[in-house]
Amino acid sequence: MTSYGGGAVTPGTDLGQHARALQRVHDAVMGGTAPPARPRPLVSRSWRRVLGLGLDPTRCNARDPLPLAEVERRRHHSPLALVVDEIRSVLTSVADASRFIVVVTDADGVILWREGSAGVLRRADELGFSEGATWTEDHVGTNAIGTALAEQAPVQLFSAEHFEEGQHPWYCTASPVHDPRTGSLLGIVDVSGPALTLHPALVALVETATKLAEARLWRHHEQSLQRLRRSAEHVLASTSGPLLLVDDDGWVAHYSGVLVRDRIAAPRPDRVLTVPGLGLCLPERLGEGWLVRPDRREETLVARLTTVGGDAVLEVSGTGEGGAGWRASLTPRHAAVLRALAAAGPEGLTAAALSRVLFGDDQHVVTVRAEVSRLRRTVGALVAASPYRVADGVRLVVEQ
Repeated sequence: MTSYGGGAVTPGTDLGQHARALQRVHDAVMGGTAPPARPRPLVSRSWRRVLGLGLDPTRCNARDPLPLAEVERRRHHSPLALVVDEIRSVLTSVADASRFIVVVTDADGVILWREGSAGVLRRADELGFSEGATWTEDHVGTNAIGTALAEQAPVQLFSAEHFEEGQHPWYCTASPVHDPRTGSLLGIVDVSGPALTLHPALVALVETATKLAEARLWRHHEQSLQRLRRSAEHVLASTSGPLLLVDDDGWVAHYSGVLVRDRIAAPRPDRVLTVPGLGLCLPERLGEGWLVRPDRREETLVARLTTVGGDAVLEVSGTGEGGAGWRASLTPRHAAVLRALAAAGPEGLTAAALSRVLFGDDQHVVTVRAEVSRLRRTVGALVAASPYRVADGVRLVVEQ
């Protein structure tokens, strides 16, 4: 099961006694004296961040509620609008009886949806815990929503683990929801209620709602690929040769004449990319997706890594007539990755080998994979994987 920052309360704990003990810890830390016990590491990290921002634990810090029109706009554009009903079906059916409320925010920590026990909702209004309010750490201090955003992980907080004294009568259990296609954070699902009513099953309940939401989002993704296939049937039936039909994120809806993975680099207008099995391709907009097929106008793609005014710049062009060209600024780390791949040649580098080049050891494999993933979002499929290398059909020139 996903860990909620070590767990706020262990089974069998006397909640009232635990709340009083946490209050003593909170008072000592905020007063600058040695606490009678250490806060949980998760809480300690958050308190340090919040104190560094200059927030006051004794007052209700600014919630900055947005106008209703802006809340409606965010709801309309949030992918979570597709699954908020599923979240409700898991959580709100027991919310009134269990005296808690269910809150769903966007990735900015703005509360978009909220419902549950009427009595708890009234208390939440008094706290500024309502639609349109921003519940990030820099606005309201340590709280499950804001701390889950900061930690990028599920969080449960109990009573005086909250930074603001006004939040001490509460517990909060929050879990991030990620886009299953891209891994990007979409928002937070939170369950909150009176501290002394905390039930140990809530962690599992929120986790279930989060997993269901992500599963439903994946199903919506599959349905969108099906719609893309149907809308392009007339073109696909009259087009010969190897090709792919992909969505805006590079997910493959249809392929012909080539075996591919589920996804390629996200297409961009007038930007040549390389696809294993197809070589150099110039994506063509087709309805809500892209038709990707070999671009016969070009033999080779030339990528030139230069330094302009101290900044690394990648300039890409084709050798054939009419070849599309483009230019992108790179971070120093991404430029270092390209230099290492250019030096490695066609054999490329494993993640461990690239870690040794960049960091002097092979202990940074996770960091390397993340950096290459971000680099590929900038340069597309110019960089191939397994192992990492300059893609076939690309000539990378590094200028000193």
